[in-house]
Amino acid sequence: MHRSFGHRLAARAGRMAQDALHQARLHRSLRHLHGPAQRFAAPQEVVLIALVRDGGYYLDVFFEHYRRLGVSCFVFVDNGSADGTVDRIRQEPGTAVLRSALPWLEFENSLRAYAANRYGRDRWCLFADMDELLDFEGSGTAGLQGLTGYLAQQGCTALQAQMLEMFPKGPLAAARGLNYAEAVKAFRYCDVSTVQALDYGAEDTGLAYYLRQNALPPGGARMLFGGVRGKVFGERCCLSKHPLVFNGPGVQAAVHPHVSAGVAVAEVEGLIRHYKFAGDSLARDLQTRTEAVSQHGEDRLRSDAMQAQPELSLWSEAALADASIADLQRLGFLRRAPGYSAHLAGARA
Repeated sequence: MHRSFGHRLAARAGRMAQDALHQARLHRSLRHLHGPAQRFAAPQEVVLIALVRDGGYYLDVFFEHYRRLGVSCFVFVDNGSADGTVDRIRQEPGTAVLRSALPWLEFENSLRAYAANRYGRDRWCLFADMDELLDFEGSGTAGLQGLTGYLAQQGCTALQAQMLEMFPKGPLAAARGLNYAEAVKAFRYCDVSTVQALDYGAEDTGLAYYLRQNALPPGGARMLFGGVRGKVFGERCCLSKHPLVFNGPGVQAAVHPHVSAGVAVAEVEGLIRHYKFAGDSLARDLQTRTEAVSQHGEDRLRSDAMQAQPELSLWSEAALADASIADLQRLGFLRRAPGYSAHLAGARA
C-alpha cells in the first residue's frame, strides 16, 4: 500500500518536473516580433489567436472574413514562416506577432494557451486555423459582439462549432492553381452523409478527460467524427471544436487543438467551414510527413490516396451545394438553439 502510494507520488512529481521543463523551454523560445507586447483588446472585443507558418496564401481572405465578423484584435504565433507571412501581418492594424521555432506537434497546445493567457485573459478568445472560416446564426447581422453578448447573458463561456469540409465538384488536383479567394468560391460542396456522433463525454472521443470538466446546455451536446474525409480517406478526424472561449477564472483554454476545459458550453452551435484542400494540399501533406509533425497519420492517408488517384474527388451524389446554417440544422449536423433564434428575432424587431 505504502509502496504504491509512493510510486504515485513519484510519478506525479515526474510529471510536474516535465511540465516545468516544457514551460521553461516554451518561454525561452518566444520572440515578440510585432505589435503590442501585452493584452490590447477592450473588454468587449474578441481576440483572435492563430498559429501560422507560411500562411501568406490565406491571409487576405482570413483578415477580410474575420474583420467582417467584428474581430479587430489578431494575435499570431508564427512557427518559422519564410513566405512573407509576418510582413503581410505587419500591414494590418490591430495585430501582434510572436514567434517560436519549437516543434509544432509537441508545443501546439502550449503556444495557443500561452497566447490566450498573454493577450486574451478575461476576454473572449477565438481560436482559428488559417484554413477555417467561422460562421454562426446571425453572423451577418449580430456579428461576434452580438453572439458573445448573448453567451455572456446566458452564463456560457464557450461556443461549440462543427467543422464542415468544403470541396469542389471536380478533382481536388484542379484546386492547386487557385488562390484562396478563388478556392473558397469554388468549394461550394459538403457531405455530411457519413458523420458519426458520440456522446459528449464518451471515452471513445479520446477527449473525455477534458470534456467531462465542462457544463453542457439543457439538451446536451455531441462530438462529431469522420464525415467526407472518413468516407474517402479513412480518417477518424474530430469535427467538433470550441473555437470561441471566454478565458476567465476556472477556464483552461486550448488544452487540445479542439477543446478547452472548465467551460460552460452554449446551446447555440457554430459552423467552421474548412478549406483543407485549397491550394496544393498534397504538397502540404507530403511536407508534414517529411517533418513528422503529425501524430495521427491522417496526412499519410490523404497523400497516399491522392498520389494513387490523381483525379480523386470528394464529390459524390451525396454532396450538398451551398449548404446554409439553417440547412445544416435541419439535417441535424448543427443543433438548433430556439432561445438564440428568438433573441435574434427580437433584436431585429
